[in-house]
Amino acid sequence: MNTRIEDYALISDLETAAMLGRDGSIDWLCLPRFDSPACFAALLGTEDHGFWRVSPVDGGPCTRRAYRQDTLIMDSFWECPSGAVRVTDFMPPRSELPCVVRIVEGLSGAVAMSSELRPRFNQGRVVPWVHAEGHCTVAVAGPDSLWVSADGPMEIRGGAYSTAHDVGLRDSTVIDFTVSAGQRLTLQLAWAPSHLPGLPAPLSVPAETALKATGDFWRRWTARCRYQGPWREAVTRSLITLKALTYAPTGGIVAAPTTSLPECAGGERNWDYRFCWLRDSTLTLSALLRSGYREEATAWLDWLVRAVAGDPADLQAVYGLGGQRRLPESEAPWLPGYEGSRPVRFGNAAVNQPQLDVYGEVLDTLYLSMRAGIPMRPHLWSLVKSLMSHLRDHWREPDQGLWEVRGDRRQFVHSKVMVWVAADRALRMGEMLGRNECAEEWRAIRDAVRREVCHEGWDAEQGSFVQSYGSAALDASALLIPKVGFLAADDARVRDTVRAMRALDHHGFVRRYAHDGVDGMRGSEGTFVACSLWYADALAATGHLREARETFERVLDVRNDVGLLAEQWDPENHRQLGNAPQAFSHIALVETAFTLQEAEAEAAAESAHATAGQTPRRTAVMSTMPESP
Repeated sequence: MNTRIEDYALISDLETAAMLGRDGSIDWLCLPRFDSPACFAALLGTEDHGFWRVSPVDGGPCTRRAYRQDTLIMDSFWECPSGAVRVTDFMPPRSELPCVVRIVEGLSGAVAMSSELRPRFNQGRVVPWVHAEGHCTVAVAGPDSLWVSADGPMEIRGGAYSTAHDVGLRDSTVIDFTVSAGQRLTLQLAWAPSHLPGLPAPLSVPAETALKATGDFWRRWTARCRYQGPWREAVTRSLITLKALTYAPTGGIVAAPTTSLPECAGGERNWDYRFCWLRDSTLTLSALLRSGYREEATAWLDWLVRAVAGDPADLQAVYGLGGQRRLPESEAPWLPGYEGSRPVRFGNAAVNQPQLDVYGEVLDTLYLSMRAGIPMRPHLWSLVKSLMSHLRDHWREPDQGLWEVRGDRRQFVHSKVMVWVAADRALRMGEMLGRNECAEEWRAIRDAVRREVCHEGWDAEQGSFVQSYGSAALDASALLIPKVGFLAADDARVRDTVRAMRALDHHGFVRRYAHDGVDGMRGSEGTFVACSLWYADALAATGHLREARETFERVLDVRNDVGLLAEQWDPENHRQLGNAPQAFSHIALVETAFTLQEAEAEAAAESAHATAGQTPRRTAVMSTMPESP
């Protein structure tokens, strides 16, 4: 495959998602869930690993494409010598079984079109048996079946049979048709368990009915957005993407709908992100609440609380869509990988890593939910006490940190800062609930962590907090120190750390850290999108608003043509890297847009006060956290 990551758009039904290329090909689709085996896996291999392309016979990328405003409905346009055509792709929000709808509409002239369907079940590995059933072509292998219907005059090659008993292996099913100006033809694909008889219910819904219902759903949802600042289009698209990555039955939000898109093309930094990470939890909740999506925030919180139930010693960084704990990591040698990036991995071994920072993320999320007025269930105070009891005994231990390094465990500064956050938020929740039985112990932990971090995690020579104790390496996670309230933004150590982070700059974007073997992996990677946005936040907090805005807008400029961000950006080769679209990148974008809007409004108010001869009030540089109890 030669398609760049940024050439893909996303369509979703809130239970799974498809990656749609500019050439009209769906090259990645897992059915029936985000974490199910893929039936189209050309994204990680070749066309022999499964795809579904609808495009003019002459092929090639579309002339232009765009989501319909405030929706996840994609329109792709081809302008050909013989005429013009539009293909509209979407997945109706799930009520029963998953379905992909592709409406082909002639705009001018007459265009010869082709639909080529090549399903490969079980992660691009299994060629299905194919037969005709009524007006549908049905592909079956093991527990899976795909039903494809078409509603117009079309010639079917390679997969149509005269009777339901005419069955066989087929490389692909090709449908040829011509669409003239004003003519509409529809192709629909639905998944169903192979043991269920009869036509899948979604195929009985007229395409135009499904299109209207899908558009209405997204427009109603988007209308709830409270953000009205200068970057509304980018914020809205990021929120729609975040909603699209939500597994609606449980409220869990996957980090990305893909696996093994590389952080370095041709390299080994290839991970499965089709799961839910706890460390995304606070920023996710904050972004949803600030944007007006309380229902989604509550669903995410409920998912988190269910997932972390149990022994606090067993707290994981990542869980499955339903909160499942076992996500065994395996490799897929039959897939050559995106641009030869091997191995392709399914599952994620990060479930087995000790990561102290997630305790802070969980308690910060619970505290934020309380501040937002989301009721705290009675048993959650027991959870708070249980988590803090575990930290009391284990916070001094090394771990594998925010970046889930596969090298040696270390005393990562960010992990210790988040232990401080855990103790701080536990104290605050106790104060709000009138529960002070553990206050003295937790205050002692909080104070001890701060003393240690400020002594062991500070490098006086370069004037910065560093990645781990005893190291001189910088780490972009130190930019979060003022955001979480560990130190105020006007603290000299914060200001010096923000200045020092310029050493991680790479052509205007921010790396996570310098690659010195700390993560146990070979090769380099791109700049990390969220880190560039954290840098913008820190610049704004320390009073550098112009530079903060420039940094933010550089990130906006590297979204793809339909507003999507991957995990990383390669500024040398001008391309996206890593799994896409990445929830963490879009969450950080929303948070930074709100941060800059608020900081600029405050700066304008200060300027007005100064002009009027009044004493200016300055709070933007301070932490947004209330004073510590």
